[in-house]
Amino acid sequence: MTEQAEKPFLYLVVCAAGIAADVGELITAAQERHWQVGVIATPLATGFFDTAAVEARTGRPLRSAWRSPGDPRPFPAPDAVVVAPATFNTVNKWAAGISDTLALGTLCEAYGLGVPIAVLPCVSAALTAHPAYRASLERLRGMGVRFGDPYSGDVGEDGRRPEFRWERALDLLDGR
Repeated sequence: MTEQAEKPFLYLVVCAAGIAADVGELITAAQERHWQVGVIATPLATGFFDTAAVEARTGRPLRSAWRSPGDPRPFPAPDAVVVAPATFNTVNKWAAGISDTLALGTLCEAYGLGVPIAVLPCVSAALTAHPAYRASLERLRGMGVRFGDPYSGDVGEDGRRPEFRWERALDLLDGR
């Protein structure tokens, strides 16, 4: 068995939010914790980060569309899934069981397979106030999904944006 085959496999689902430009930080942190990583992006998210850099860092193709029938699976089965950043749209569609993209289909299936899932939401304060979002969080938490603190990306009183704590997703998987 190769060293790569011995490491657990993490699916990283990336949504379309500005902070996605820094997704390499989470990939590096996961690899440092001995995970192999495969990235699945929502179709719009691919315009928010350097896809070639992600593929180079993971050594695997980035996925954002369904594979054709008969095509081999490009990733092994996941040992865990992280959604970061998770947008309002993705959280609400996922909670409703909508599977209209590869990213959402992967999330819906991961729950059914009992795969641990950690989420780092990136949603504005105005959208977090929406009753559908609150209900979606409640439903997903009831399904065992682990959530990190919400991140709005809003500028704080000090005039700076808070850091997006990428590694928090891995801590959630570890039960911290």
